[in-house]
Amino acid sequence: MPIRRLERLIDPFRHMPDSKPPGEVWRFYAYFLREVWPVFGALLVVGLVGALIEVSLFSFLGRLVDLAQTSPAAGFFSRHRNELLWMALVALVLRPLFFGLHDILVHQVINPSLANLIRWQNHRYVLKQSLSFFQNDFAGRIAQRIMQTGFSLRDSAVQAVDALWHVLIYAVTSLVLFAEADWRLMIPLLLWIACYVAALLYFVPRVKQRSVVATESRSRLMGRIVDGYTNIATLKLFAHTLKEEDYARDAMADQTDKVRLAGRMVSAMDITITAMNGALIAGTTGMALWLWSQGRVTTGAIALTTGLVIRINNMSGWIMWVVNGIFENVGQVQDGMKTISVPRTVTDRPDAQPLRVTAGAVRFEQVGFHYGKGSGVIEGVELAVRPGEKIGLVGPSGAGKSTLVNLLLRLYDLERGRILIDGQDIAGVTQESLRAQIGMVTQDTSLLHRSIRDNLLYGKPDATGAEITEALHRARADEFVPHLADASGNAGLEALVGERGVKLSGGQRQRIAIARVLLKNAPILILDEATSALDSEVEAAIQESLETLMQGKTVIAIAHRLSTIARMDRLVVLDQGHIAESGTHAELLAHGGLYARLWAHQTGGFVGVD
Repeated sequence: MPIRRLERLIDPFRHMPDSKPPGEVWRFYAYFLREVWPVFGALLVVGLVGALIEVSLFSFLGRLVDLAQTSPAAGFFSRHRNELLWMALVALVLRPLFFGLHDILVHQVINPSLANLIRWQNHRYVLKQSLSFFQNDFAGRIAQRIMQTGFSLRDSAVQAVDALWHVLIYAVTSLVLFAEADWRLMIPLLLWIACYVAALLYFVPRVKQRSVVATESRSRLMGRIVDGYTNIATLKLFAHTLKEEDYARDAMADQTDKVRLAGRMVSAMDITITAMNGALIAGTTGMALWLWSQGRVTTGAIALTTGLVIRINNMSGWIMWVVNGIFENVGQVQDGMKTISVPRTVTDRPDAQPLRVTAGAVRFEQVGFHYGKGSGVIEGVELAVRPGEKIGLVGPSGAGKSTLVNLLLRLYDLERGRILIDGQDIAGVTQESLRAQIGMVTQDTSLLHRSIRDNLLYGKPDATGAEITEALHRARADEFVPHLADASGNAGLEALVGERGVKLSGGQRQRIAIARVLLKNAPILILDEATSALDSEVEAAIQESLETLMQGKTVIAIAHRLSTIARMDRLVVLDQGHIAESGTHAELLAHGGLYARLWAHQTGGFVGVD
């Protein structure tokens, strides 16, 4: 059907370069609107014709009044048949046709697709931001800005196109029609246009400024509310409901004040333009009546000018709200740009190649990293892990163990040195291929708010049912997965796990994570406190599965319970970002250094916490 073809004119998921959107607001608009310019071009043409038709109706009104006064009733229709038929055609056919086309373009072509086109491209860009990008903002606020920016850009663009033609066509054609009757009828309208433009020039920048401030305040409020909901367990555990209420109340009060300030400017603009409109109606009607009394214009001219200025009066109020809406939306787009138009800090090189792992050797060469602080964290680390070797990273809190692993995963870029995998510098390979070759089980396991099956398929998207069942069995997760159920009636593998997996216990989440890595079966394996959330009985059962998983793989394990990694091929002891010691468990105990002291603390009853 033609309507369906029109609806597909904008493809929200069209292929576009994965580049940073511009950081200037008008270039940001152009960046997205140029992708759909034919549709907006059609909207401009349809709007132009629609506005001309609207104005022609007022011209017809004046003409009809004059015809009725100058023509005898008998034979009126036969005498003016062609002219009347043309008026009827415009009112009954052309006006509905072009207004219908306008509605189809806006409501069926632009509205459903353009906002999602903008959201999709921004989401793709933001999704590939570095880990630190997401750690420095609220997840809810990032999502809200992605969603709101698409909606606001679309609406302001459509409103601007509609307002443009209505303002230009009504102003220009009204002046032409008034001049045809008598040039003096133009005087009140010209004065009104000058005052109207001056009012907009004064009020619009101020409305925009206050709208931006109000939008920023709303984003802060959204961030505080989302932060409270995300950490609801902590809020309840520490019995700080009232404190959280005050935290949100402060942001809500600030947002209320900012909206009131914006509202004051809008009210002032409304009152000013309403007063100007009253002067326009009185001035134009008075001028038309005076000219008629002097015999200079017809009765039809009075009807035409009065009808047009009343229409302009109504339109000016609409334009005022449209302009206010446009700049409020522009303010929201500017607010979203602060999150969206941020350069990525970890990117693939233009010539990046997929990582090829043939043996699994890992080498750190003079690695330095300090989160931009100038010193500390990791400094001059030299470490070679042989293919298939299993090493344990040991050290006190803040020694740099997790940071070293994050650097291997290239969640951050090195500040000095390089990391090689089978002789390939990880800075020169694609991030996706690098992380595809590394399996990881973390201490704080986070699951997606999807089904158990979907979470497992992250490890191997094409895994068969038999492979999933085997992985669950090896991770000892088949003991509880068949008995899971959610509020929607899904059970077993189809049960939803809740946000970050909150519907599962810590041990259950850990076993699902282990099953996921078993499915991934990557040649390099990282275990970061992989069994910390398990009780002793379950840990002993899973340890056998982990040992099976580790066979033939290069393994880097972090554990604070030193007994869990004492059997590794080699232990590397980190202290203040440097490698302090390296050797087997027995060698390090005999050496009597930092590792021996840590071991003595744990076996003596004191267990450090990272």
